[in-house]
Formats: sequence, C-alpha cells, structure tokens
Amino acid sequence: MYHYEALPAAEWFRRNRELAGFHNPARALYQTVRELVENALDATETYGILPTVYVRIGVVDEQRGWVSVYAEDNGIGIPGGEIPNVLGRVFYSSKYRVRQHRGIFGLGLKMIVLYAQSTTNRPVYVRSATLKSDKIYEYAIMIDTNSNSPAVLHRQEYPNKYKWHGTAIKVCIEGNWHAAKRRIEEYLRRTAIVAPYAEIIFRGPDVSLRLGRRTTKMPPPPEEGLPHPKTVDADMLKQMVRENGSATLLELLAGNFDGVGRETARAFAAWAGLAPDARVSELSQDDLVRLAERMRQYEGWRRPRAVSLSPAGAELLELGARAILGAEAVFAVTRKPESYGGHPFIVEAAVAWGGQIPPAERPLLLRYANKIPLLYDEGVDVARKVADEFSWQNYRVRFPAPLAVIVHVCSTKIPYVSAGKEAIADIPEIEREIRLALRDAAKKLRAYLARREREAELVEKYVSLAKYVDEIAHSLAVVTGASRARLAESLHRLIERKIGMTAEELLRRA
Repeated sequence: MYHYEALPAAEWFRRNRELAGFHNPARALYQTVRELVENALDATETYGILPTVYVRIGVVDEQRGWVSVYAEDNGIGIPGGEIPNVLGRVFYSSKYRVRQHRGIFGLGLKMIVLYAQSTTNRPVYVRSATLKSDKIYEYAIMIDTNSNSPAVLHRQEYPNKYKWHGTAIKVCIEGNWHAAKRRIEEYLRRTAIVAPYAEIIFRGPDVSLRLGRRTTKMPPPPEEGLPHPKTVDADMLKQMVRENGSATLLELLAGNFDGVGRETARAFAAWAGLAPDARVSELSQDDLVRLAERMRQYEGWRRPRAVSLSPAGAELLELGARAILGAEAVFAVTRKPESYGGHPFIVEAAVAWGGQIPPAERPLLLRYANKIPLLYDEGVDVARKVADEFSWQNYRVRFPAPLAVIVHVCSTKIPYVSAGKEAIADIPEIEREIRLALRDAAKKLRAYLARREREAELVEKYVSLAKYVDEIAHSLAVVTGASRARLAESLHRLIERKIGMTAEELLRRA
C-alpha cells in the first residue's frame, strides 16, 4: 500500500537546492555572496540610503572545505520580532508585491540557511537594528524543515548606543574559495558598474577589494504598483473576490488593476458582454475562469505604468563603466517603458570603447536583470544573441575591437530561462528593445569613432607638413635674412590655420 505525506516547502528546497544556484561548493559560495549583497542593496537604495556593503570570506577548515561568509550593510534593518521568520521560514518575504526587486521569491537568505545546515550543520548568526531603533537584536537560527519554521538557538538584545542600523549576517558553509574567487570578484565589479553610488568593501583569504562610491546620485526607487489586467488568472480573481465580496464588477476592475478607471472598466464590460453592476460575489467558478480569459484577451487596456521600475539611468551606467572598465568612451541609453504580457519593462544599453578593454573577436558582454549581474549561462541569454547578430560593421567597428556591451533589463517580472536566474529568455518584445537600445548607443559610438578618425587624419597631415618646417625656415632665413625661429613659428601657425586646430589640441586628442 502506498504511503502519502506532504513535503514541507523548506524540505523541498533543501533537497533541490540546485534550483536556487547551490550546485556545488564553488557555485554555492558565489551564490551566498550574491544573495547577501543583493539583499544589502535592496535594503538601502530602495529606501534612499547610500549603500555601504562589507563582505568578508574566511577559511574555517581548509581540509573539509569550510568557509565563513560575513556581510554587513547600513540598510533599514529587520524588526527584532521578524528576524526568525525572515531567515527561518520559506516563502516569508517583503518581496511579494508588484515592484521591481533584485530577488523574486524572497528565498535567498533561507537557501543560505538550508545550505549551511546541510553541509556544516551550523546556524546562521544575524545582528540587526531598524532605523532609529534603541535596541540591537542578535539571533542564531536554523530551519526546522519538517515544519518550515525557524529554530532559534540563541537570542539576545542590547542597547543601540551608537544608533547603528542595518543587518549583519555570518554563516559557515562548504565552499570552494579558489574556484569561486574570480566569479565573486567579477560579480562585485559588475555590481559597482550598475550601482556607482554604492561603496563595496570585500576581504577574501588572499584578496582585498575596495570599490569606492563614485557619486551620491541614486536612481528614484520603485513604487508599489497594481497588477495589470493581462496578468490575471482565475485564482488571482478568486482571491480578489474574497477581499472585495460586496463590490461590483466595475468597482473590482477600477480599484484593483493598474491603469483601469471606471470608463475603461465599462468599455471592457461592454466588449465582454458583462454587466458592470453585477456583484462579483455572485460569480461562479466558471464565471471567474471566463472573466480571466476575457481580461487577458482584451486589447483596450492601457499599457502598464513603469512607476514600479527603477532603471539605473544612462548617466550612472556611463559613470560606472568608465570607472570599473577603464574605458576610453562610454555611450549609454535608457529606452522608454514597454511591456510583455502585461508586465512593464525597461531596457538600458551601453557600449564602452577602448582604454583598458582588451581587443576581442566579439564584444565583451555584461548582462544585468534588475541591477543584478548575470555571470552564468551567457550562451542562452537573449542579449548574447542580439550582440552577436548586431551589424557592428555599420557603426565603424571592425573586430578584433576593444568593445564592451552592457545590457540591463528591469521589470516586475524578469523572464529568466531557468530557476537559476542567470539568463533572460528570448521574449520578442525584449529582444526588439535590446536591439533598438544597442542601435541608439552604437550611433553615438559611430559618431565618436568618425570624429577620432578625422582627428587622426589631421594629426597625420600636420606631422607630414610639419616635418618640412625646419628645412623651409632655414632656406627662407638664408634668402631673406629673417630669424629662422620666427619663420618656423609662422609656418607652424600657417599649418594650424589650414588644418583648423592647434598642435596642442591635436596632440591632446591623438
């Protein structure tokens, strides 16, 4: 006889940790750093706080491959009573809202706890204080996977004398530092490109990295939005009906969906053949299914608003790329908001040229989703496809070339290829916007390269003419008796007038 039982969510994720990026000790260490840094940035920039993030990795037991990871931020902190649930209960998060977040499921911290207790059987230590809190709370936490609830091993609170706020987390896991080192460094550098307003300090067993704040300007934080009618399903409608049982169809639509006013709701009801004054509590289950289908089919809805998005902005992308890539020139664009399937999204792109970027046979590609650097699975990302198919020769780029391409997609729902969240799927609307963004940025690069070519031609012409100045000045001095030095100076000025640029300007731009 079969034996049936329910598998708690925490136990399911512990058994399937690969889905969250914890494939092996190297990838798990990288993923742990990534999750902690992303939480730190979301806890600061979303609330208008200039981020300062400190990360330290240390060796605990080299023979067993155990390492410690410590991360501290200056964010809004976690309320003392919420700390056990935030770290110890799967599917308990502040991210289940229609707003751009770095994370999706709020699973990051829980997966770190689950991975730690699966590999080293050590708890996660957390210290946190909210803004203006007069207390600091400390916990040692594990997860009871059978009940999907926090197991608190230690709890302490003490006075917050210096008004510190933020969150500090320390965890001991099985990790491969030598295999993960390059990825972690690259992740932090790429994070500094898209967030040049952040200060990131990193200490590893054999490396130190300080990525200083380049600006105090931050992008506007995203606002919380409402779902768009095209994203609705029957279960979402059922929940809304439970919460708005006495409402009419008109009131339900106008009060719970993005961009839907009373006139738009009436127009939809007329198109769908529905009574706008009908009570939604009287709708049957089949009625809700049909209503959801009609809402997704209707083409009269307004485009979803982009208030729930927070793009980096062209200015910050250019600043970050110049500082971290050491590029000679960077040109960035932010496209206007678009949508796919009712989900708003914005594409940003930048092209960086020359300087410390090494020449290669194809562009160096830096991919981002909601300001998260994507380092794995590049080959299946839509941005790689667009960058490889792009007609670079039309923009004066000849390979091998010192060219880097940055593509950033922000959305309330990033269409990842897999649960690992490392590559963006080939959605036609997103592919088109990436192509158009690259075209806009490449036009600026073409103008820059054309100007550089003209300047190089002028330098060559100046050099070709200037090499005869001394000989001509000498001959004229013999014939006229004038000063050779003054004649040479006059000849140089004549060449500069013909070229339209001084020697100093030519040398500076060369």
